[in-house]
Amino acid sequence: MQRLKKHTISFKHALDGVIYTISTQPNFTVHLFIAFLAVLLALIFGFSSYEWLILIFTIALVVIAEMVNTAIESVVDLVSQSYHLEAKKAKDVAAGMVLLTAFFAIIIGLHLYLPHLFSLIS
Repeated sequence: MQRLKKHTISFKHALDGVIYTISTQPNFTVHLFIAFLAVLLALIFGFSSYEWLILIFTIALVVIAEMVNTAIESVVDLVSQSYHLEAKKAKDVAAGMVLLTAFFAIIIGLHLYLPHLFSLIS
């Protein structure tokens, strides 16, 4: 029973992290909105199981990258109250990770959605 209580507490802390990210990070909300639209469009287009797998994996990567970025920024702010070049580098690299993940998600999205859009047009 003690083990179950520890797991429940760990799960609550993890959920708190998700809620914190949603409530404090505007870019995370944007990512979630775009993910919602992507899922809606995938339902409309009738994605295959392979396409769904790629879509869900891509959404997960973007959301996870944004949360890792938030965690890194929080730790850097905790450790460094004043400006430090190394703190700036850590934050910039973390933000760059999110930017590249989102960029590649767009490329993957084009690969997934364009064939469906072209078949609608023709």
